[in-house]
Amino acid sequence: MKFSGFILTLSLTALAAGCSSLDGNVMQAGLSGLKAATLSDDEVISMSNEACADADANSPIAPSNSAYNRRLNKIASSLGNEIAGIPVNYKVYMIDNVNAWAMANGCIRVYSGLMDKMNDDEVAGVFAHEMGHVALGHSRRAMQVAYAASAGRSAAASSSNAAVSSAARSDLGGMTQALISAQFSQSQEFDADEFALDLIIERNMNPQGLATAFDKLSEMGSSNSSMFDSHPGSDKRATRIRNMIAERQD
Repeated sequence: MKFSGFILTLSLTALAAGCSSLDGNVMQAGLSGLKAATLSDDEVISMSNEACADADANSPIAPSNSAYNRRLNKIASSLGNEIAGIPVNYKVYMIDNVNAWAMANGCIRVYSGLMDKMNDDEVAGVFAHEMGHVALGHSRRAMQVAYAASAGRSAAASSSNAAVSSAARSDLGGMTQALISAQFSQSQEFDADEFALDLIIERNMNPQGLATAFDKLSEMGSSNSSMFDSHPGSDKRATRIRNMIAERQD
């Protein structure tokens, strides 16, 4: 289903519920679904700021003097603190899971489990890939989808003011989780890989790290890594990246 159709379906469902009950809160949720398709850049950034702060508040962050944070700062300094005009900020979550994600405001988070499995070049490759999602607008669209889903949850709650109010209070947490677990299309993943490779080469870093990061993900399999579970196969992506490296070196 196309994104616009998804928004429209949520909105019509909410509006239908509103017509039967004449509940203003449910009607408002339907209007919110329509608004998701036209969120301004400022609105996307503002909501991403809130979602990122929510994730930080509910996650164990590596202390500034920890080995994880010192290593993070070293890698981040090589990649830079801005991408496509968007300031980038990095943090490590002390979570034993192989994962990383980014939001449209340049909020990039990596889990200690990933850093334990990968060397600096590989972590840099993962960061560059996440920066690609931000720079190419994929993270912005993920926010639109998360916002629309949040509106749908509020509309589906019921015509009860109390139920809708309760759903509204949980919207931020639900939207945060939706952004963290956002899935991208195969073409978006390939585009982010290519963006990452070009960025790494531009910064005179080792491009092989991007390929070997996917080698490791392929070896671990989805049972041991939540990262890229439904993405194009990691082994396929590693091969594609190596082919692109060879082309750029010719």
